[in-house]
Amino acid sequence: MRFAVVGDPVKHSKSPAIHNAGFEVLGIDAAFDFMRIPLHDFGSVVQALRAEDLDGVSVTMPHKHNAFAAADEVSDAALRTRSVNTLVMKEGRLLGYNTDVAGVTHALSEVGDTGNAPILILGSGGAAAAALVAVEGRDVLLSGRDATTVAALLDTVSVAASAVPWGTSISGAVVINATPLGMHGEDLPLPVVEEAVALIDMAYGEEVTPAVTLALRLDIPAADGLTMLVGQAVAAFQLFVDRRGPIHAMEEAVRSASRHGRSRGRAG
Repeated sequence: MRFAVVGDPVKHSKSPAIHNAGFEVLGIDAAFDFMRIPLHDFGSVVQALRAEDLDGVSVTMPHKHNAFAAADEVSDAALRTRSVNTLVMKEGRLLGYNTDVAGVTHALSEVGDTGNAPILILGSGGAAAAALVAVEGRDVLLSGRDATTVAALLDTVSVAASAVPWGTSISGAVVINATPLGMHGEDLPLPVVEEAVALIDMAYGEEVTPAVTLALRLDIPAADGLTMLVGQAVAAFQLFVDRRGPIHAMEEAVRSASRHGRSRGRAG
């Protein structure tokens, strides 16, 4: 079986390391590769899937909306977020899924029981949409730089949430950073992290993000972007091969492939 992560750029992706580790542990005869595909050429990926030259793909930027449009059928999470990050062929139909929602759910489980704490989501793009769906039913607040974009996202996803101005801190909230801030050493608005009861930082780079570093220094439970990446990959793995991925081996592989080590839980 042949799988790939599709994007442009794509060599930074940790998906091949994660999935190939899962295949190896379970003894599955499959390979997961990189496929750099320009925005205008996504049709070639769809053609390869329909011709069964590919068994499935993980989709990263800038193709998630193209993948959504190309699918014959999409999951509820994909429909609500208007974004597909996993494509598989089943019985002659191209099916699209959004496993980022599962990634957020996994990250929430990793920071421990947060009870009825409110959720403060930072961002107004696709990652924020996935977070909104994942935490539906809780007390949710959404904060973005552009109030119009925030309002549009809430309308599209249809999750009950309140919009709050960018930089607003909520005492005792679970903060979910669904922005790229931190990938290159940027700080989140202060004191958003200091007043949090837990942090999920979707951003990740070659080093631990400042938000995660601060949270752990303050003894605030934190899950980094690699934790979420593993969670969504395990869900995609199940769709690809109909088997539960070996999550511990997959996480070990992605952290070994990254320069920084484990960045989750409490400091010390």
